[in-house]
Amino acid sequence: MKKALITGITGQDGSYLAELLLHKGYEVHGIIRRSSTFNTDRIDHIYQDPHGEDVRLFLHYGDLSDGEQLSNIIYNIKPEEIYHLGAQSHVRVSFDAPEYTSNVTGLGTTRILEAMRRSHSEAKLYQASSSEMFGGAAPPQNEDTPFVPRSPYSCAKLYAYWMVKNYREGYGMFASNGILFNHESPRRGETFVTRKVTRGIASILGGKQKYLYMGNLEARRDWGFAPEYVEAMWKILQHDTPDDFVVATGETHSVQEFLDEAFVYVGKDVEDHVRIDPKYFRPTEVEVLIGDAAKAEKALGWKPKISFHDLVRIMVDADLRAAGIESPGEGDEIIRRKLGDKWWKGD
Repeated sequence: MKKALITGITGQDGSYLAELLLHKGYEVHGIIRRSSTFNTDRIDHIYQDPHGEDVRLFLHYGDLSDGEQLSNIIYNIKPEEIYHLGAQSHVRVSFDAPEYTSNVTGLGTTRILEAMRRSHSEAKLYQASSSEMFGGAAPPQNEDTPFVPRSPYSCAKLYAYWMVKNYREGYGMFASNGILFNHESPRRGETFVTRKVTRGIASILGGKQKYLYMGNLEARRDWGFAPEYVEAMWKILQHDTPDDFVVATGETHSVQEFLDEAFVYVGKDVEDHVRIDPKYFRPTEVEVLIGDAAKAEKALGWKPKISFHDLVRIMVDADLRAAGIESPGEGDEIIRRKLGDKWWKGD
């Protein structure tokens, strides 16, 4: 039985990845931060009492700012695979907390790498890099595109990206970067733009609010479906050699297009409910991201099935259902038709 360690297991990607690895027969260990309130909502449905039999999911308290603690966890667990997903991952917030973002998102990766090196770990490492590193680079962006970061978050991610390459080349470690473009799902954080839109629509239909306040509607992103992207993470560590891969759909759509799709789906007019608030604009903006994932398709056999049109419907349906509001229901049918009944497990 393979052992895997996931940082950021309580996040969107971490929860889907944990499900996928459990389905594949792994023993899964996750690092969570100590809090006075529970912050494990996304993995509560797969939680296993450690006192039970045949337990394969274990949680450990840790923090990416504490190198000694990370070293102890890695040394004691001795995982074959480490998926480093933990970070301060909100781009807009990184402008308000640049030092914290640099410490956790950037130096946190160095602490993981050093813990592996010092404990002589032979684990394979997956580092969650980001399309935000491309920033102002001309699209489409692939593994050879120069990086032009435009936020404290992307600068921190770029530092982590180069550290992974440095340790791979300097110490012969199996360390790979997955340069993932935007990937969304019903488990996306509530303050990220896509989820903000779908939750806002549910609140509007439920009579709890009238307006949805937004920032830059012209920004264009390459949006995919998160459960498909965590399968790409797994495939990257099954590759014969460590390498760096862009993971993307190859399509780009504006925030305005996401709004239009979502509001039309529920029969509402965008103009009646969307307002602009300057505080949501970034000091430096990334205008267009569109990924070229040809390398991942050729080397890993990975190609997304869920389109932008599908993604909007899946997310709107989920938030309407969570709010107790009847949804059109197209999202569930799309999942069954394109990914099967066990889509969240990578089948």
